[in-house]
Amino acid sequence: MAGTLNLVPGEEMLEDARRRVDARLSELLPSEDESPTELHAAMRYSALATGKRLRPALAMASSLAVGGSENAALDAGCAIELVHCFSLIHDDLPAIDNDDLRRGRPTCHVKFGEAMAILAGDALFALSFEILAGCTDDSRKIAASVGALAHASGSLGLVGGEVLDIQAEERGGDQAHLQTIHSRKTGALIGASCRIGGILGGGDAIQCQHLQVFGEKIGLAFQIADDILNETSTAEQLGKAVGSDRALNKLTYPALIGLDQSIALGREVSEEALSHLTHLPGDTSALRTLANYVIDRHW
Repeated sequence: MAGTLNLVPGEEMLEDARRRVDARLSELLPSEDESPTELHAAMRYSALATGKRLRPALAMASSLAVGGSENAALDAGCAIELVHCFSLIHDDLPAIDNDDLRRGRPTCHVKFGEAMAILAGDALFALSFEILAGCTDDSRKIAASVGALAHASGSLGLVGGEVLDIQAEERGGDQAHLQTIHSRKTGALIGASCRIGGILGGGDAIQCQHLQVFGEKIGLAFQIADDILNETSTAEQLGKAVGSDRALNKLTYPALIGLDQSIALGREVSEEALSHLTHLPGDTSALRTLANYVIDRHW
């Protein structure tokens, strides 16, 4: 299949991860036939929409990097993907970004209404922790994984980053402030993906910390790329409206330092990320491939 699609290595790896994650998510999500049916339909509509599945792929690759198996982090990757999906549903709402298009089709609130979209996001967030809590019989690994995901999702991570992002539309900010926004809004959850993969793969504290920093930096590079693509891509390529950041007066790297410097910064951050892989005992080739994909696809 990969040869037919002419995929580059990073795309091929993500395509393989997407198939595995989507199949498992379909099993883990409540059936649309189960009451409340509209809520479950909204959850499945958003969670099973075509996406990169970068976070689950990184979690599985991080398990390999400490000598574990991809399967050890598959369900955790699904749980993390549901947190990401929850954030996208809420991010798209009229009260925040007011986006009508996500992953190439109508956003959850456009399809199901605002109230149902809010509740679908809430339910996905709850389900993510239920899934993560059942990933292994090792209570220490569960506690560490749940703690990492909760921290990355809350006021010092994803949600806090979204708040700072909203406030910056009115207040503006400098490059340091923008890095804080992106580190929390995007980097924290990607960092947690790598850390949790390392935990479930049997990595020690130092190895898991290197994985987390790797993920945080890849997350920052990915967000810089997203800022660039919002200015330079098309709706068909991006899967959502382009130019929306500028229309909302969002604080972005291209707006602050221009496209050329944004590209250079993205490359620099990516190289810093790769340096952390030298400290890991397992097979890091999958992580390197995914990191290079983030770099090569976007610049």
